Amino acid sequence: MKYLLASMIFVTFAGFVVSPSKANEWGCAVLLCAASSNPSWHGVPACHPPMEKLISAMKRPGFSWPTCPEGGADKPGYEKYAECPAGWTPTTGDDGRGQGFSREQSQCARKVTTCKGGRSSSGFSGRSRTEKTADGVTRVFSRNNACVFTEFRQRPRRSDPYYFDIRGGATDRSDRFWFNLQK
Repeated sequence: MKYLLASMIFVTFAGFVVSPSKANEWGCAVLLCAASSNPSWHGVPACHPPMEKLISAMKRPGFSWPTCPEGGADKPGYEKYAECPAGWTPTTGDDGRGQGFSREQSQCARKVTTCKGGRSSSGFSGRSRTEKTADGVTRVFSRNNACVFTEFRQRPRRSDPYYFDIRGGATDRSDRFWFNLQK
């Protein structure tokens, strides 16, 4: 479905890639190029001018995303982090620079119970303790219970953090197209 939708957008807006002179034509060229997934816009020579123009424009004060009302998409979204692995949930935590607590959900967490039969183990004193594993997981043990702990790990970052949700014409369903703005 994604390839069909991208093909329809390409056929509809192919002329915009060649000469994106108006703002909405440029917006349609950006949408078309961002929706290109195999290859990404990086592998489509005609996409370099509108996408590089976008990247440059983003650095200027008062930047506003170019739009393409005919393309069935609003302005793009941005999600820095990918989903946590199965069994882990996103959570806030240290900002990774030793600067303290961050509001963004930059970590994944899960609760682990290693005791069998609901028995609790008091393997250490009444204080919490923390240990790091070789694979970058931090375990936080609480108080006297050495067999129940919470594990934390860095949440994976997306290689393509921007996305457009493009609505199909006949169905009211949207497909999400991920892209990046790295040159």
